Amino acid sequence: MKALTKTDFNFPGQKSVYHGKVRDVYNINGEKLVMVATDRISAFDVVLPEGIPYKGQMLNQIAAKFLDATTDICPNWKLATPDPMVTVGVLCEGFPVEMIVRGYLCGSAWRAYKSGVREICGVKLPDGMRENEKFPEPIVTPTTKAEMGLHDEDISKEEILKQGLATPEEYEVLEKYTLALFKRGTEIAAERGLILVDTKYEFGKHNGTIYLMDEIHTPDSSRYFYAEGYQERFEKGEPQKQLSKEFVREWLMENGFQGKDGQKVPEMTPAIVQSISDRYIELFENITGEKFVKEDTSNIAERIEKNVINFLNK
Repeated sequence: MKALTKTDFNFPGQKSVYHGKVRDVYNINGEKLVMVATDRISAFDVVLPEGIPYKGQMLNQIAAKFLDATTDICPNWKLATPDPMVTVGVLCEGFPVEMIVRGYLCGSAWRAYKSGVREICGVKLPDGMRENEKFPEPIVTPTTKAEMGLHDEDISKEEILKQGLATPEEYEVLEKYTLALFKRGTEIAAERGLILVDTKYEFGKHNGTIYLMDEIHTPDSSRYFYAEGYQERFEKGEPQKQLSKEFVREWLMENGFQGKDGQKVPEMTPAIVQSISDRYIELFENITGEKFVKEDTSNIAERIEKNVINFLNK
């Protein structure tokens, strides 16, 4: 099994390329973006040394499915998926914030809460909550969008407006779209026996209109619980059965890595890589309700190049 961890394409009309933590984004004539979902995997804002076979294909196909399932809520950037690992879309000017929405108290929010924090991103939290408890209503807790190698920082609505990262009118639309998308994602997850716990959305503007960009409801951007047994586990204070990238974070933490200075990523043996790939396939099949079909990985870069050039030349 091969994994695509690096790309270096030169597409017709290519103006620039941005290599993100997981995606490589090619600017075509300042009008379109070719976004390649690589098999890189990141955790604690660090790109891990080994790629995960089929991960890019899974993420891209999940995102494409949910982008198509939410076009009635808000416009999105997707134009086509010419390759299983590629989405081509409209070039938008992104807002420098990520809209994170949480339906349950867990992950970093729980870690902060447990240490005594009672306000996240300007949202006040009641005393006496427990790990994985459902909020009365979903809460929006934005973060800044950090440059490569830096950590995203929590930010409040007030601070976003004060720094001019969005106008009050724009922010109102961002929040409205965020909550409506989360509601749709929650409904789709429930049909699959899942709970959408939290997720993040990115937005940008194109010709004055706000578009949903990037990925949506993938296990890299979202956390899911299995609905069956949730209540029982919650009442007993047991960990929830998760469908997310959290299992990778847990493995890293167990091996002494949390992305802090001086810490080393533990060795990713072929067995570990295989197990992560298998978990991602399980995620894909549970989230979409479809069987995962593995694409030919004998020469991924060649396949992508051919498919994208054919699309751009149409």
